[in-house]
Amino acid sequence: MENSRDAGSWRELGGHLSTAVVLAGGVLVGAVNIYVAASLLPTAVGDIGGEPLYAWNMTAFLVAQVVATMFVGRLLSRRGDVGSYLIGFGVFAGGSLVCAVAPAMPVLLVGRGIQGLGAGLLTGLGFAMIRSSLPPHLWSRGSALVSAMFGVGNFVGPALGGLFAQFGSWRLAFVVLAAVSVVMAAFVPRALPRSERDEHATPVPVRSLVLVVGAVGAVSVAGILSNATAMTAFILLGLALVVAFLVAEKRAAVRVLPRSTFQSGSALRWVFLTIALLASGVAVETFLPLFGQHLGGLPPVAAGFFAAALSFGWSASQIASSSASRERTIRRLQVAGPAALAAGFAVLALLQQDDAPLLVVLAWLPVLVAGGAGIGIAMPHLSVAAMASTDDPGEGRKTAAAIATVLTMSTAFGAAVAGLLVNLGAPSMAASARYLLIGFAAIAAIGIFTARRADDVARNREKADVRR
Repeated sequence: MENSRDAGSWRELGGHLSTAVVLAGGVLVGAVNIYVAASLLPTAVGDIGGEPLYAWNMTAFLVAQVVATMFVGRLLSRRGDVGSYLIGFGVFAGGSLVCAVAPAMPVLLVGRGIQGLGAGLLTGLGFAMIRSSLPPHLWSRGSALVSAMFGVGNFVGPALGGLFAQFGSWRLAFVVLAAVSVVMAAFVPRALPRSERDEHATPVPVRSLVLVVGAVGAVSVAGILSNATAMTAFILLGLALVVAFLVAEKRAAVRVLPRSTFQSGSALRWVFLTIALLASGVAVETFLPLFGQHLGGLPPVAAGFFAAALSFGWSASQIASSSASRERTIRRLQVAGPAALAAGFAVLALLQQDDAPLLVVLAWLPVLVAGGAGIGIAMPHLSVAAMASTDDPGEGRKTAAAIATVLTMSTAFGAAVAGLLVNLGAPSMAASARYLLIGFAAIAAIGIFTARRADDVARNREKADVRR
């Protein structure tokens, strides 16, 4: 008989409503901020100057975000659940206020970095708290809800940022973000039970931290370069530093990643790789409005909705796929996710042409939704597979927080690779679109192999446990 697990229900998750609101709200605040800032920056530059530093806004945010996710486990052990969330919302609110009062671009960059620290903490806490605050049978529901917030941010963020930019009130937008963070922080003590603190928190993994900062910094710089050769060099440097990070982690006594990542017979490394490959595909969204306007002749607003189609597919499918309970179905979804994303990008590449007819442009929408669904049908179950990889509470919390680190790192790498592929196709916009989409179709296709490998390793582990 086929094994199955209790997937719980959304109604049952509603019994943990206050906890779910905090977890999802923390991730949503950071996700919305990314797109709000992108919409506001042109207006801000017109007000305070600093155009040469424009591209560094995202770099400062991403580097700080990745660094913060690596401190989530330590923060939880020292400050507990409530204290950690208060710090996360407080840091984000403080960074938002710095942005709101920035008299010049360097100060805005500082604010963006502080925002990144807060967003990284909130994202990492969102995943870590799923494991510790929800019963195991609701982990897939919780993971779907938290992950879907990234897609929701892609809808809310541009609209909110565009609204404030339209009226020239870019500073007020950051004030609103700070106010929302304060309101969420006030809700935290009532929503979350106070957990015990561990005064014997593990030391900071300095070597791993330095290597990760170097890797993310290198690929973030690559993403803002226009020279393809220099961009390639920085991406390769970033990859080399990631390899060095993994080698250091394997040998270190104090790690960022859970111990089981490096143990033979563990599927966790393949699960993390599949998550990274899927998440990196979101970088394609950045360029979809550009292709929609130049190749499809769409007005900016309509082109923006086309970009959001990928996120819509991702968010909607996560909510639906989290209901799966049969082990065979779950394993198939984990493999089908990368396959659907790869197929979606490949088909979309075939539809790219100069002065595309309206029917061809409209065909982009279902293809984008289907491709985004590939991320959504697999991601909640991959997150649960990672969180369920150990019974040790400390390692489990570290594993859950590591999901956020993997997601944010793959976002940075995806953005850099996307920029390189688009530049390779220049000056032809159609060629740039094809390079980008075919490149990420190939990246997603690798996820089919890593998902199957994770499945094979998990099956072998189960068989070995039965023999014992």
